Amino acid sequence: MTLPTLPTTAEQLAGPMLPAPFAVRAKRRDTVDTWTLALEPCATDTFPFAPGQFTMLSAGGHGEVPISICGDPDHPERLVHSVRAVGLATQAICETQPGEVLGVRGPFGRGWPLDAAEGQDVVIAAGGIGLPPLRGAILRLLARRERYGRLVLLYGGRSPDQLMYADELRAWADQGLEVLVTVDSAGPEWLGHVGVVTRLIALAELEPARTVALSCGPEIMMRFVVAGLTEVGVQPPRIHVSIERNMQCGIGHCGHCQLGPTLVCREGPVYPWSQVERLLAIREL
Repeated sequence: MTLPTLPTTAEQLAGPMLPAPFAVRAKRRDTVDTWTLALEPCATDTFPFAPGQFTMLSAGGHGEVPISICGDPDHPERLVHSVRAVGLATQAICETQPGEVLGVRGPFGRGWPLDAAEGQDVVIAAGGIGLPPLRGAILRLLARRERYGRLVLLYGGRSPDQLMYADELRAWADQGLEVLVTVDSAGPEWLGHVGVVTRLIALAELEPARTVALSCGPEIMMRFVVAGLTEVGVQPPRIHVSIERNMQCGIGHCGHCQLGPTLVCREGPVYPWSQVERLLAIREL
């Protein structure tokens, strides 16, 4: 009789369900209710991840939530999250101060298909807090700028003070990212575009046959973005979206994030639109 091999290392003993301690090293306020936290692992040197993946983030005693990683994948020694305070757990996370410790599990999920997009134009369409899940992809694309054609960001927010990463938007534009920004409403001091993000698609003058699209934001926004992209000729298999569901385990065991035949925490959160279009159209899912 052969006995099973027992786990021996600390990582094996912990498994994917035990949070690892990460210290908050830096913190900044992005909007009235959104903060960006830079974390460093207390027990290891690095935390490798792919753009588009997420972690389960927790502040002791206040619950655990899935948060997209928005850090630079080429600097795995620092984990970055932008968090909107909308509930008990996220409020506790946002109130954490530099030097304090959060719990992190992950990374989980499937990220953006950046390798498959090499040689293509890449258009990124984001709405509001949907930009952080795409930030890592933007940083990776700019770091490998020579591997891609045009890089275009279409970003929309409710108002100018709700836009994420205002300083970085200008820096990215200097590095070769074409940045088009719009807001739903603004005062006379705003000199940019006004209207929904889909209005920017025509301004981008895309070449659909060589365009790969990445999108994240409210589902209704992504639906209209996909409709706008397909209207100008971008095919659904070339459009990828990041979707949200109630993720609790992160490893496909609990079933809370099931969307028809797929588990978002394991097979997502990034999907080709052609794979999830019919599933998102079913209200009961």
